[in-house]
Parts: sequence; C-alpha cells; structure tokens
Amino acid sequence: MGRLFGTDGVRGVANADLTAELTLGLSVAAAHVLAEAGTFEGHRPTAVVGRDPRASGEFLEAAVVAGLASAGVDVLRVGVLPTPAVAYLTGALGADLGVMLSASHNAMPDNGIKFFARGGHKLADELEDRIEAVYEEHRTGAPWDRPTGSGVGRVRSYEEGFDQYVAHLLTAVPNRLDGLKVVLDEAHGAAAGVSPEAFTRAGAEIVTIGADPDGLNINDGCGSTHLGLLKAAVIEHGAALGIAHDGDADRCLAVDHTGAEVDGDQILAVLALAMRERSELRSDTVVATVMSNLGFKLAMEREGLSLVQTGVGDRYVLEEMKEHGYALGGEQSGHVIILDHATTGDGTLTGLLLAARVAQTGRTLRELASVMERLPQVLINVPDVDRSRVGTSAELAAAVGEAERELGATGRVLLRPSGTEPLVRVMVEAADIDQARSVAGRLADAVKSALG
Repeated sequence: MGRLFGTDGVRGVANADLTAELTLGLSVAAAHVLAEAGTFEGHRPTAVVGRDPRASGEFLEAAVVAGLASAGVDVLRVGVLPTPAVAYLTGALGADLGVMLSASHNAMPDNGIKFFARGGHKLADELEDRIEAVYEEHRTGAPWDRPTGSGVGRVRSYEEGFDQYVAHLLTAVPNRLDGLKVVLDEAHGAAAGVSPEAFTRAGAEIVTIGADPDGLNINDGCGSTHLGLLKAAVIEHGAALGIAHDGDADRCLAVDHTGAEVDGDQILAVLALAMRERSELRSDTVVATVMSNLGFKLAMEREGLSLVQTGVGDRYVLEEMKEHGYALGGEQSGHVIILDHATTGDGTLTGLLLAARVAQTGRTLRELASVMERLPQVLINVPDVDRSRVGTSAELAAAVGEAERELGATGRVLLRPSGTEPLVRVMVEAADIDQARSVAGRLADAVKSALG
C-alpha cells in the first residue's frame, strides 16, 4: 500500500478514495497510537473535530466521531470552521487531538482528513506513519482493544468555538479597521461565517461574495483559486481591498483597489515591514520557500531583512519557524503563518492584518505592495521523465549553468522533481517575460533530452 498521508493529511475523492470505513479506521488508529505514545496518560482524552461545508463532510464527520468515541476519546464537535480554527481550539481547549475534514482548495467531490497533535500542531511524520501501519494491521483482521461501559467516549457539540475563535483573531489585530470597505470572497467554504464576523467586529464595512455554502458549491468559480469575481466586486463597490480564502481558509490572497492581484509574496512583504515596525519580527527574518519570487528576495534585502528559504510546502516553512523561533513565514500561494497567533496558515488572520496595515498607514494596498516588484516567472511541467536524476545529470547541469549565466543576478532557475508524478517542474524568473519564456523552453527541452 502506498503512503496514505501526503504533505497535508489524507485526501481523495470522498466515498471512493476517502471512504467512511477508511476515515473511521484512521480515527481509531490515531487514538490507539496517541495512547501508546503516552499522550492520554493520566486523564480522559478529548478531541476537537471540525469540517468544511462539503456535503461529504457530514458522513465523514460521523465516521470520525464514531471512531474516536469507540476508542474511548471524548469528542467536541465544533461544526463548520476553518482549519486554523480547529488547530487553535485544539490548543486552547487543552485537547489531545484535533481532526479537520477538508480538501482545502480542491473541487467539491474531494475531501480529506488532517490530524493535529496537542497544542494544535501538525502530527509528526513518524506518528502519521505509525497511524497508517496500525490502521493497515487492523484492517486486515487484528481485533481492536475496545472500551465498554463508561469507558466509551462521549460526544457533544461545542458551538462556543465560533465566538472563541473570532475573539482570538481580534486579539491579534493591532488597530481598528473603521472606515475601510473590504470585499470578502469566502469560496463558499469554512470561513463563510467567521471571516465576515471578524472583519465586522474589527470595524470594517464589508461586502461578501461566495458566502453561501450549500455543501456543493465550495471553491466553485470563486475563492483564492478564482479571483475574477473578487476583482470585479472590489471595483464595483469602490472597496479599498478584497480578500479571498480557499475552502478551509488556511490561505489568503488579496486584490487592491484597482482590481490587481496581490499574491502571497507581496502579502508577506507588507506584513514583514509592519511587524518589524511593531518589533514583532524576530531576528528581522522572514521564512519562505524556494518558489518565492526573486522580487521578494530582492525587496527583503533592500529593506534590510533576512530571508530563509525552505523546500516547497507550508509544513517546511513551519518547521523552520518553530526550530529557530521566527515569527513570520509563508508561500506565494497565500499560506501565511504568524506563529505568535497561529500554528498553521490562517487566511482570516492574514486578511485582518493586511487590512489593518492599510487602515493604519492610510496608504493603498497597491502602494504597500509596491515594496516588491514581481519579476516575470514561467513554470513548465515536463512529464514522463526520470525525476530521480535531476541532481545527477551532467547534461542537465550544463544546461542550467548556461541559463544562469545568461540570466545573471536578475534571474533565477529552479528545477524541481514532482513528489508524486513522473515529471520535473522547470521554473525560470527574469527581468523580461520573453527572456524567461525563452530560457524556460530551452531548459524544458534539456530536461526531456537528459531525463527522457
């Protein structure tokens, strides 16, 4: 069996790949593995369980709750809330485990299950591996050790989680948003309730779109993966900015008053300067991935800030931040982690802090985001090649060296093997888009020649 857990939990088509049986089995296995690890020692264990609005989340939530309670874990059902809310509540309530059912920005037929450890942090890889192994062992016939009588878990709704999370978000906002008109695109997702509530309580005048989830319309032509509606709404309503979330609201992209997109790199740049001004940017350092635009790196250098780069994936950003105590990190896709207030990317928190910076400075988001210039970036996927030889091919190394010499200090080349498919991603940045396309095309041909 291939590894079930990816970089962000277990995902697949609900009721085909991610079935009720699999979800229940993984939940029971998680309870047993954490018990073995001593997490539950000396007390009755508790789990927080939340979901996004997908229709499939209803039966998958029932499977998770049944699995945990059957293993002796008390369950607090917080209902439809963002992934970062479940992570926060897991920590704030002193729970031993958090479970979120969501496939984030994926289309509605997909769903996923993600586990959080005590404190609201992602489970360690070795625990995920152990959960998977224990699940497989029992799937093939080994009986579970099941509690009976008063030993079974109890289940109750925890509706207070909504207000508790919103109140938490507001403690992180450094100034009011009074007088600021903001359009919020909730992707018909998990933030459809909490995000408008938080922005309103912070003083903003809000216009909402994509805030009517029906279980079937999540991410459908809206949200952070489809910014067209948000751009149009910002211009139509004369708003100062627009904020877009994905289905589970762990990411945030923005639109300025002209309808221009503001990506995760630009958001990081704006927040980095704001946090430095408030003496909150520890070591004057930001963490980002190697896919961040070169313009972001150049801007941080110009502003006297340090940039630490990691592999692609917010989990690697978070690991680097936790290891060295950095306060701010994120990805171009809009996963922004503010570690003093969240243990994972939090799109609502990010949007609030971005809006707060606009309100506090009196400058437009367009002005603030101009601290960095996005250099043209071209990405080509080269399929059906031997991705394992990217780092060892002399022919490919020569082609990369030639490209780097041509681009000089204002360009960059990155070859990255896919983690799941037989393909290599070629990324080229340059000061000129035509040059970037030309170099990327030649490198893609070199990858086919060397690795095909």
